[in-house]
Amino acid sequence: MYVIDPPKQSSLAVQGTSDRFPVRRVFCVGRNYEAHVVEMGNDTREPPFFFTKPADAVSDTPCTVPYPPLTNDFHFESELVIAIGKGGANIAEEDVMDHIWGASAGIDLTRRDLQAEAKKMGRPWDWGKAFDHSAPIAPLLPLAEVGSVTKGRIWLAVNGEMKQEADLADMIWSVREHTATLSRAVKLAPGDLIMTGTPAGVGPVLPGDVLTGGVDGIAEFEVTIGPRA
Repeated sequence: MYVIDPPKQSSLAVQGTSDRFPVRRVFCVGRNYEAHVVEMGNDTREPPFFFTKPADAVSDTPCTVPYPPLTNDFHFESELVIAIGKGGANIAEEDVMDHIWGASAGIDLTRRDLQAEAKKMGRPWDWGKAFDHSAPIAPLLPLAEVGSVTKGRIWLAVNGEMKQEADLADMIWSVREHTATLSRAVKLAPGDLIMTGTPAGVGPVLPGDVLTGGVDGIAEFEVTIGPRA
């Protein structure tokens, strides 16, 4: 007997079906495209590192995301998203693909001013990254139908104007590499998502803006920025 009602299971749509993928945790790879690392003024030689978002930050797309509180510098970051279907710890790079259920495209929405303040003060990034509706993600595509997670165009446009355009091959740490690295720190489990980093071109959005984007051959999203929450 629970003393309060259990929270609703967070989940994502699966392309072409009425099925849902249950979301357990959301891991995000920081600084995984060299050009983005440079534009943010960081060191390209750093090994991969991770931060997290709560599972209920995930939203199906298309959707409307309210402009969040406490910020005046609300940014987009287009990303390839990997869904884990088979858990494991200390996964070898050559075995990583056996643990992936599918892939999609999403946006790591960021309160950039709060993130910058946290960096300056040596504090966690949670207030900048892990807020409500901060991970809108397109319906997942099963891995058997995914052409590649190592190459392919990743892009994002705001009101039809291209802002981010790169190739998955530009990742500093490949899906195999960063997933294996993550599995040495935590035991991955079915339902985990990995947002794999963003290319250069991140920037601010305002209420009323429409964000479109995706990863060619995998998924596309559309997100409208709503009024301030």
